[in-house]
Amino acid sequence: MSVEAAPSKLQAPILQAASADAARCVCVTTPAPRDVWKNLIAQDADALPYQSPEWTDSACATGQFVDVSRLYEMADGRQFVLPLLARAGLPSWLNVAGSMPPSWGIGGPIGSAPLTPPVIAAMLNDLRSAGFLAVHIRPNPLHASVWQSAPFGTVMPRRAHVLDLAGGFDAVWEQRFDGRQRRVIRKAEKIVDVEFDTTGRLLPQFYALLEKSWLRWAAAQHEPEALALWRARRRDPYARFESMAATMGDNWQIGLASIGGQPVASIIVLRGRNTNYSRGAMDVERIGNSGANDLLQKLAIEQSANAGHRYYHMGESGNSASLSQFKQKFGAVPYDYAEYRIERLPLTRVDKLARTAVKRLIGFKDGS
Repeated sequence: MSVEAAPSKLQAPILQAASADAARCVCVTTPAPRDVWKNLIAQDADALPYQSPEWTDSACATGQFVDVSRLYEMADGRQFVLPLLARAGLPSWLNVAGSMPPSWGIGGPIGSAPLTPPVIAAMLNDLRSAGFLAVHIRPNPLHASVWQSAPFGTVMPRRAHVLDLAGGFDAVWEQRFDGRQRRVIRKAEKIVDVEFDTTGRLLPQFYALLEKSWLRWAAAQHEPEALALWRARRRDPYARFESMAATMGDNWQIGLASIGGQPVASIIVLRGRNTNYSRGAMDVERIGNSGANDLLQKLAIEQSANAGHRYYHMGESGNSASLSQFKQKFGAVPYDYAEYRIERLPLTRVDKLARTAVKRLIGFKDGS
């Protein structure tokens, strides 16, 4: 069975649902029609840029993925879209579909109504019969409590930080930013120059800083430089960011901080109904204690609040104490949630064993 490339309706009702409500899903359309998808983005106040059809276009434009998103229509009129990507060129029975795939951000469904456990159960019943080797779903961290009852086979604990922008930027600045953080930012404003761009003009500077960050992380983790660069460039090739800039338009933004005309830090921010801080990089030798990273985040948060966004998602923190501390200085709150996986074979277990063996072989140390 191959991955479907054109919209189709699976007319048979989804059965074996966890409740009568879940059993009332009447049909599934894949890929999800773009007009419906965009309409649901506009209705869902928690929707993230990663869940947009434009983000799916970015991934597909790399040639690595195909769109296998799914529109779920309930008998009472509710609609939900699950963004879903599968590897291009592979039949379904060999394919791992992701919402989203590794390094492509947050997935999970958006909808015309709040997500409920019965709706999740209906989706899971459909996905189990979709023919994929595995399906991985990393939902919005804000919806963690709704997903806790999901009957998945494999659960991968995660932690992310999210900043609530309620009340506007003045409230965020005065009530949520740490007092010491405000002083750092005021100092940075005197010595750091910042510019933002949505055209991709600043991409060469960002990528150069990103490569320096990769080498720094490799040294901290006792990973050979050649291996680190190979893995990183394979995960984040330059062309990938060019694709993002081309498909996301003004909703994809690079911020660049410079001191004396020399780039020292850069971030990528995604915008939609809410904001995602997507990537960050810096030259640790030049940045010093300038507060350039802090100023970049402050300005991105301010732009998001002024645009009327409710949440500024600061991304995965995992078990890193330093990452958590940095994000919490802006008032971001940790959310413990999970990635959920349906697997026909124990892929996660095998992958974990293989990664552990390689890390032991090279003396790899996870960051703190």
